[in-house]
Amino acid sequence: MKPQDISRRHFLRQAAWSGAALTLAAYMPVNGQTTPVIVNPVTGGALQGTELMSWISISPAGKVTLMCNRSEMGQGTFQALPQMLAEELEVALDDVEIVFASANPEKYGPQPQEGSFSVRGWAPRLLRTGACAREMLIETAAAEWNVPRNDCYAENGMVINRKTQAKLAYGTLVEKAAKLKPPTDVILKKRSEYKIIGKSAPRKDIPLKTNGTALFGMDKKLPGMKYAVIERSKRFREAVKSFDDSETRKVPGVSHVFKVKRPVFSQYCEGVAVVADSLWAAMQGRKALKVHWNDPDFDLPNTASLEKQMRENLQKIGSHSRFEAEYGPCTQKLEASYETPYQSHSCMEPLNCIADVRPDSIEIWGPIQEANWIQADLSQRFNIPVERVAVHMTFLGGGFGRKAFPDYPYEAAFISKEIQAPVQVIWTREDDMTAGPFRPGAFYTLKGGLNTQGNIHAFQANTATQWIGQEWSPTAPGAPEAAGYNTGDFEGLLHPYRQGIPHYSFGGAGTHTPIPVMWWRSVYASTHGFACESFIDELAHLAGKDPMAFRRAHLPAPRYQALIDRMTELTAWQSRGKNQGWGVAFTECFTGICGHAVKVTRNAEGKVRIEKVIALMDCGWYVNPDIIRAQVEGSIVMALGAATIHATTFEDGKAVQQNFDIYLMPRIADIPPIEVHIMENDEKPGGVGEPGLPPFAPALANAIFDLTGRRIRRLPFSLDEIS
Repeated sequence: MKPQDISRRHFLRQAAWSGAALTLAAYMPVNGQTTPVIVNPVTGGALQGTELMSWISISPAGKVTLMCNRSEMGQGTFQALPQMLAEELEVALDDVEIVFASANPEKYGPQPQEGSFSVRGWAPRLLRTGACAREMLIETAAAEWNVPRNDCYAENGMVINRKTQAKLAYGTLVEKAAKLKPPTDVILKKRSEYKIIGKSAPRKDIPLKTNGTALFGMDKKLPGMKYAVIERSKRFREAVKSFDDSETRKVPGVSHVFKVKRPVFSQYCEGVAVVADSLWAAMQGRKALKVHWNDPDFDLPNTASLEKQMRENLQKIGSHSRFEAEYGPCTQKLEASYETPYQSHSCMEPLNCIADVRPDSIEIWGPIQEANWIQADLSQRFNIPVERVAVHMTFLGGGFGRKAFPDYPYEAAFISKEIQAPVQVIWTREDDMTAGPFRPGAFYTLKGGLNTQGNIHAFQANTATQWIGQEWSPTAPGAPEAAGYNTGDFEGLLHPYRQGIPHYSFGGAGTHTPIPVMWWRSVYASTHGFACESFIDELAHLAGKDPMAFRRAHLPAPRYQALIDRMTELTAWQSRGKNQGWGVAFTECFTGICGHAVKVTRNAEGKVRIEKVIALMDCGWYVNPDIIRAQVEGSIVMALGAATIHATTFEDGKAVQQNFDIYLMPRIADIPPIEVHIMENDEKPGGVGEPGLPPFAPALANAIFDLTGRRIRRLPFSLDEIS
């Protein structure tokens, strides 16, 4: 490279430009207006107290930066969000950089990564923000050329004069464009005009994760940082009675040993922290620690007692006279029970968090799934103003709901405050799999009655499980064990069933236990879907009807009819062979609709094997088909494990499965060929990462029945035991 002869004037001009950028934000007004308002902070457009949902900035060099206010746990946020922005902004995807935003609800709005919300929640904001920035740049260029605005258009990071073909790069326009007020009305592209949206593109986070530059929680380091591990009781809610740290303090590098606590819903769980100069020293010190625990003042839960309680609670759900009046005259009737187990989240990256607590501030780094909640929780518990609590997100090695919980950041902050230094707390795999929270087990009783045409006239689904909401408001002493309810909502069940089935009833009973439970990928739909779609299949066979046609008859909405038509075509359903079993299931959650068809056959030993899975996702308007396929494939692998391989069981108040030696995961050899197809329609964007999971278990169970005549009503089950 030759030395550049840069004048002082040129240098000062470039330095001045480095601070000039076109920066826009989109927020949703508090009046409930659905159209996002675009504001330009330079012109004073950022109103006091507005909740800004996303910030974009275009530098004088033409680089676009998007502040991502949500976490990336593998679901594709780092790709889908830039694609939406780049499409309307008319820039190459390579020119968009995405950066994690710290927790700041006033600036970035709600920041939870849950409910498969990123695309369906961000699409209108980012599309309009990109379009507004594009129009401001075009307006600036038109003024530079002194031509009508319609004589200009934007493409590939430049504004082009239609008549002369003159070009101005975005970077040369941002200084003046930044002084403009964003337009209130912009015309978004038609779907047929998209160049980036709807196309598969290499994910922007993959190179980082393959070359080692991606920053996960355990990668982050701070000057003077200590390391901590915590000895926790394997029993739930067991308190520290005493501990002997004499041998622990002999381990070189160990500096502190003291009792800690962490909030788990309405309870605090205790443990003993070992703090050291290195993680290895802290772990060795923990091994030498002797802790005595106070026995809890309740009966220790075990799986047998939990299942007994849920079965009894199902009996406590009263019958509804209106439903029974319609069910009674039905010509054909069926009742069945279904059972699903507790599950661990078992993210590949165990929990970890760094905290640096000062007298008047808290700073957190880690795999945080719900930045706002954790920020508010720490502010309240440590009595520090929320604006003095900084929560920085790193990449997550899986989350599935567990890393939205505020217990592990609080634990790190508690220790940092005690030792007056930054600290990184690392959970072992055993810590993660025994402490929970878990996906709750759920038991179901279902009743269905057919009319003379063989269609469902009355349908009932009752559930006994631990309701996640009740963990924040535990049952008061003396209150009944089961609280009944009857609602028209049943997560996972296709919505049009409520129009296609004349009479339905949903009831539930809360099961109370000290085992902590919370969200797990697709939440209740992961268990509801198994029970309901398996039972729908049973009713189809009771009616003597084809399972696909039976569902079609009860789903009158055109969108769902199209879904079934497409699945029928993909599976060649009408010509399926006699020596193979086919099962199908459709579920819906977080505005995403997904169908799975599973084909099973017998191997040479006569055992059932999964030969193929065909998945059909209807998420409406979508951004990146490759991300959708990856999410659905991952959902199927996770669902396969939960259906046929692993479960969390309890004995003596403890989780039995403490590591992957007995909580087995699906291996590559266990995964069948998977085809993922996407419905093309003009529906609003829906979720993908969670809706792709629930249909698998019922589709597999229905396929096994089709092949063997055996009904699977309890999960997990072993494929090796089915013949």
